[in-house]
Amino acid sequence: MRLRRGLVASDLQEMVIGTLRAADALVVASAAVFAYVLRHSSFEIPLLYSVAIIVAVLLTAIYMHMGKIYVFAHLERFAQHLGRLSMCWTAVILTLIALAYFTQTSIGFSRSFILGWFALSFAGFILLRLVVLLQIDRWRRARRLSLNVAVVGAGEVGQHLVRQLREAGENEYRVIGVFDDRQERVPSEIEGVRVLGTIDDLIRFIRKHTVDEVLVALPWRATSNLEEIVKRLKMAPVNVKLCPDYVGWALPARGFQNLAGIPMLSVLERPLAGWNLVLKNIEDRVLASLLLVALLPLFALIALMIKLDSPGPVLFRQRRYGFNNNPITVFKFRTMRHAQADDRLVPQARRDDPRVTRVGAFLRRTSLDELPQLINVLRGEMSLVGPRPHAVAHNEQYAHVIDDYLSRHRVKPGITGWAQVNGLRGETDTPDKMRRRVQYDLYYIDNWSLYLDFKILALTPFVGLVHKNAY
Repeated sequence: MRLRRGLVASDLQEMVIGTLRAADALVVASAAVFAYVLRHSSFEIPLLYSVAIIVAVLLTAIYMHMGKIYVFAHLERFAQHLGRLSMCWTAVILTLIALAYFTQTSIGFSRSFILGWFALSFAGFILLRLVVLLQIDRWRRARRLSLNVAVVGAGEVGQHLVRQLREAGENEYRVIGVFDDRQERVPSEIEGVRVLGTIDDLIRFIRKHTVDEVLVALPWRATSNLEEIVKRLKMAPVNVKLCPDYVGWALPARGFQNLAGIPMLSVLERPLAGWNLVLKNIEDRVLASLLLVALLPLFALIALMIKLDSPGPVLFRQRRYGFNNNPITVFKFRTMRHAQADDRLVPQARRDDPRVTRVGAFLRRTSLDELPQLINVLRGEMSLVGPRPHAVAHNEQYAHVIDDYLSRHRVKPGITGWAQVNGLRGETDTPDKMRRRVQYDLYYIDNWSLYLDFKILALTPFVGLVHKNAY
């Protein structure tokens, strides 16, 4: 094999992503200018429009980063990538509209300009990605995007690693050899990959062949060996990574962090930290405010229906657990007879529950009884999207039965959630039903993104509101 000069696979991937980031910003700005010229037949763009364009470029960079648009592996899953892209760009436009509304500048913008900008930008995003995909396909056929990987260690850890890499496919990783300093008890090949020699042989191999990554797969208890191998590989122009030991296979990996000069393997992280937390709060406050204003007529109609149907207050207050297992007071439209709508009652609502009023049955079936929780969102006690809060008694009951149940409270509870749009609604009368709901909640927490939030919000009217288990 001849030594390939120039960019390696990882360089090409980084260049594609970097170019795409810059090109997306250019698409947003140029589409805005083009939409303005089409509408006003002039290149003299007012200051208000210029500010909106700059803000849009910044929001696009932030939202698309948080929506994982700029992950190379996602580009080739075109349909899924377009779904993420449409959600992020829609979020940018909605944020701009909200900002214009609250700053009382919305009257200064042409509606046709906004629609044209939205459509032209999205068309530009799609065209840009089609060009990128064509180039990626050319590189794939030339095998320029497969990472050439050498594995150090032919023991059990190394064998497990080679199997994992082979299962991922050669389009992603090409294992070009295994190296081990041991002279005895070393197999001649692993999963069809030859054992080519010692670490010295590896260094000579790197000089003659293209190697993108060296993965050291030795037990971590072999500290001196690991230190010596890393020291020897410093002279080679490759990335060197340590594969986790058996303990590492069993623990969730969140990457390494430097603490007091010591590389530490992070296995658990606080969800929604930093900019993620800021974006989530902006999303909640802006969308909750807009929804509350838009739904005020519906609120008034529901309140009237409740008062005409049965005596008692319009709103029902219940103590539930919120963020970090702290109790909060959740607001709902009252759906039960006032004497029976007691916060201290433990039994969950069941099918044909005699406590539920006629209007209450309709509200529960359509989930309209949950709308007052928009107030909880504005108060900072809940989010639009998150694990649904359960009654205090049910929380305490299942916390002793289901592992990781209380992990749901690492984020604020939500009005709707990933479990709800996947059909997990209604009575949780068995631990298995609750366990399934918890699994979906934990998936949401570990995989949060703006895209996932907007996906859940988009699905809620069609899947999460009306459901056969809602009663």
